[in-house]
Amino acid sequence: MTGPPAATSALSLVGLLVLWIVAAALTADPQILPQPRALVQPFLRETSSGELPYHLGATLWRVAWALALAMGLGIALGLVMGRSDRVNRWLDPWLVVFLNLPALVLIVLCYLWIGLNETAAILAVTLNKIPNVATVVREGARALDPNLDAMARVYRMSALSRLRHVTLPQLAPFITGAARAGIAVIWKIVLVVEFLGRSSGVGFQIHLYFQLFDVAMVLVYALSFIAVMLVVEWLVLQPRERRVRRWRQA
Repeated sequence: MTGPPAATSALSLVGLLVLWIVAAALTADPQILPQPRALVQPFLRETSSGELPYHLGATLWRVAWALALAMGLGIALGLVMGRSDRVNRWLDPWLVVFLNLPALVLIVLCYLWIGLNETAAILAVTLNKIPNVATVVREGARALDPNLDAMARVYRMSALSRLRHVTLPQLAPFITGAARAGIAVIWKIVLVVEFLGRSSGVGFQIHLYFQLFDVAMVLVYALSFIAVMLVVEWLVLQPRERRVRRWRQA
């Protein structure tokens, strides 16, 4: 018998915390792996000084921009490729190339071509994620029900109305899945971007404390952002996914 999803998730996180405590006790060296309680004071200090909110906000801003651009462009590209065999034949090799191009290469190239600025940082993350979104949405576009398209033509619905009332509702599970996977990948790439060439953000702070060999502060910043992402996952993405899948259970 299983309990409520929230209780199960909470128990799972408690299990992870217990595993951390045991591993830290076995290591017996706070310079390698500190106990969770050792992070409370550094966390409160960074929060009260404003450093943690500032750098956390900078990273969230980059993640939001990159996710919005990648989803918008990826959905449009995937929809066109899924509906047109000719376009798909032309663009599929490009998609394969960018899917297999390492994120680090795109980040370095964007910094070299554009400079160490916000435009290069967000562009690098966006270009890394567009192919993944396009691939997922393309498969959804291929699976669209032709009978619904035929019905829309019979009722002479405009192209915009068909997109809004016929196409997008069918694509919603694919779009939501791409968004959930996308946000998990994007924030990790954003940290690399900040690690390599920004002067703010969680990745920048991790780079700073990596140079100081301060494991506790690395964990404080990393876990703070992970906590924010868990909140977004539980309060926004998972409820949205359940909502768009409800029609399949009817």
